[in-house]
Amino acid sequence: MSEQPLFKVTIDNITVEVPAGTTILNAARKIGGDVAPPAMCYYSKLEGSGGKCRTCLVEVSKGSEKDPRPMPKLVASCRTTVMDGMEVKNITSDRVIDARNGVVEFLLINHPLDCPVCDQAGECHLQDLSYEHGKAGTRYEFQRRTFKKHDLGDKIQLHMTRCILCYRCVFTADQLTGKREHGILDRGDHAEIATYIEKNLDNEFIGNVIDVCPVGALTDKTFRFKNRVWFLKPVDAHRDCKTCSGKVTLWNRGDEVYRVTARKDQWGEVEDWICNTCRFDKKQTSDWVIEGPRLIDRHSVIAQGHYAGTVGTHKPTETFEAVHAGRQPKLLMDIHSISEVNQPNITLSQLDRPAHSTDFNHNKD
Repeated sequence: MSEQPLFKVTIDNITVEVPAGTTILNAARKIGGDVAPPAMCYYSKLEGSGGKCRTCLVEVSKGSEKDPRPMPKLVASCRTTVMDGMEVKNITSDRVIDARNGVVEFLLINHPLDCPVCDQAGECHLQDLSYEHGKAGTRYEFQRRTFKKHDLGDKIQLHMTRCILCYRCVFTADQLTGKREHGILDRGDHAEIATYIEKNLDNEFIGNVIDVCPVGALTDKTFRFKNRVWFLKPVDAHRDCKTCSGKVTLWNRGDEVYRVTARKDQWGEVEDWICNTCRFDKKQTSDWVIEGPRLIDRHSVIAQGHYAGTVGTHKPTETFEAVHAGRQPKLLMDIHSISEVNQPNITLSQLDRPAHSTDFNHNKD
C-alpha cells in the first residue's frame, strides 16, 4: 500500500505540508496560533460535526497548482479539504473578518447576557468570539426566543436559551453512549435541544455532553453556582477506573474538589472521554493520584491567578498558606461558627444541588 501523498498549503503566508484529505481547519491547527480559525461546532472526535456554525469561514485565494483560480465564496474550513498548492487567507482577509463579525452577531441575537451567573464563564468559546469579533451593541429589536425548561435528570442542567445548535451533544450521545435520548426538536427558529418525552440522561458516559458544549447550554448540576473557574486550581489527576481511562482534571479550592472534567487540548477538545462515576461521584482528593498543575493558556482568565505556584509536579499552593507560614485557614477559624451564614452542618460545595434558602441561617433580628 502506497503512502498518502503530502500536499503543500499556504495559510496566511505560512506554508505547511499535510496529508491528502486534511481539511483546511486541521492544516491551520498544525500551524497554530491565530492562523487557526475558530470553531464552535466542529469536533475532531465526532463524525459528522462541522459546517453548522460558519465561524471557521476562510477565503481560498488560490485553488491549487493545477487550478489556481480562487474560490468565489468563502468556504467552511472544517469541511473543505486542501489541494496541493492551495493558498488560504484567514486573519489576513478583510472579507473573512467581516463575515466572522456577522456570524458572531447572529449567534448573539438570542443568546442571553447572563455571563455573570453562567457556570461556563471564563472558559466559554462564545465569550472569546464575542471579545474578538462582537459589537458593543445589537441591532436586533425584537423579543429574544424563549423555551420551556426540560428536566434532563439530577446531573445535567439544560439552558436552551444559551444553545447555538452546534449539535455536538447530539453527536456525542449518538456515537459515544449508543443510547441517545435527546436531540433536535422542531425546525427553524423553534429548533431546540430536548427529549421528546421527559427522560433523564443517565447513560454511563452521558456527562461528556457537558465537556463538548462550547457555551453554557449544558452544565454540571453538582458544580452549579458553587464557584467561578478562575478561583479554582486545575490539576491533572488519575485513578484506576474500569470504565474509562480515569485521566481527568480536578478543579480544587485548597484540598476541596469542586468539579471533575475531562482533560482538554489547546482547541478545547476532550483528550479522553471519562465516565459519570469519575465525573460526578469522585469528589474527594483521596480518590485521585495528583499528577501536577494543569497547563492553561496564559491568555485565559484562569491562568491570571498564577495557580501553578512552582514548576513541576507539585500541588498548587494556596495564597493564604503562602503568606501565613504554611498555616491553613481551618486552623485559624471555622467559617461556619464565625460567619453564622450557613447552617452549621451544611457545606455548600458538597451539595448535589443548587443552594436553597433553607441552607442558610435567617437573621432573627
